[in-house]
Amino acid sequence: MDNSSIKKSISVSSDSVKMQERLAIFLALIAGYIDGIGLIQWKTYVSFMSGNTTSLGASLSTDNFGIVITTVTVLSCFLVGIYTGTCLSLSKRIKNQTLIFYLVSGILILYTILAYFLNINTLLSIGIVGFSMGIMNTIVTSVGKQKVNTDFVTGTLNSLARNTAMLTMTKDKAEKKEYQSNAIHLLLLWIGFLSGAFITPFLLDYFGKWTLMIPALLLMICGILISKINAKN
Repeated sequence: MDNSSIKKSISVSSDSVKMQERLAIFLALIAGYIDGIGLIQWKTYVSFMSGNTTSLGASLSTDNFGIVITTVTVLSCFLVGIYTGTCLSLSKRIKNQTLIFYLVSGILILYTILAYFLNINTLLSIGIVGFSMGIMNTIVTSVGKQKVNTDFVTGTLNSLARNTAMLTMTKDKAEKKEYQSNAIHLLLLWIGFLSGAFITPFLLDYFGKWTLMIPALLLMICGILISKINAKN
């Protein structure tokens, strides 16, 4: 392989990592926003399953069956969503890599329209939205070599602290560069989720029942843009 081919390969790899990083932050922002909606409207998380697991355990010991049913519903739907999204991403029959964007967008749009005209109960609402969040969590699973989760931040904060610790302890320059890069990616991912949750109350007050149309349209636009970029390459 000549030098020009090597440089081109490095450039493509670098561009790919940058795309993964931007996409991960974008998805984390949407996840934080939708999770905020779940917390405000339905008093439960639709993507942060650590909190729901804690609620489930505490509710089981206090016989609070209302919360038990709610948390079991959202946990189950989230897991089914991840299973579905993973199967779709691994399927050889599906050539369109942006299908998951359109699928999540379609679910949110359909739910929003139905919820506007019909009175959808809480269990069905958190089930549908939790399922879509599970699917969305399979879109980006890594940034470079660093594994990431865009729908919840417990793992993100854990990895951020670990990479920061390894950055301060290692003497190797190459390792320092890698750990620093990972730490920055993870910090931006956390900020993205935090920002999404921060803007939820403002947009929820303004858009009301149509508030989920915002992430739905953003996902659709993102899918279209990525399709165009892939077509050019």
